[in-house]
Amino acid sequence: QVQLVESGGGLVQAGGSLRLSCAASGRTFSPYAMGWFRQAPGKEREFVATILWNGGSTYYANSVKGRFTISRDNAKNTVYLQIPSLKPEDTAVYYCAAKKESRRYYPTGMMDYDYWGQGTQVTVSS
Repeated sequence: QVQLVESGGGLVQAGGSLRLSCAASGRTFSPYAMGWFRQAPGKEREFVATILWNGGSTYYANSVKGRFTISRDNAKNTVYLQIPSLKPEDTAVYYCAAKKESRRYYPTGMMDYDYWGQGTQVTVSS
């Protein structure tokens, strides 16, 4: 069984930055992709970014493209989300997720992923 644990969230002022981490544990961890989603208060959970575990190719939601950066450290079984220039609208619970099986596309839907973390709260004050 795979467990995902997010960390790095917090309360920051607008313009600040955060690096979220998601550490995976499990007997043999070799996912096809790892992704980040976020859920703002009163809104549905939305896709943020995904990274293919082998090769490191990335794909972003249009709303964060050019600002957020997803990366991974295979040796540490950890995926990161770098968020610079934080805005109040970035306030959300951020979740990481893992997809087991290989597919010929970037997984962007919640149903694409097999394992989820508990989330880490990011609050941006104006």
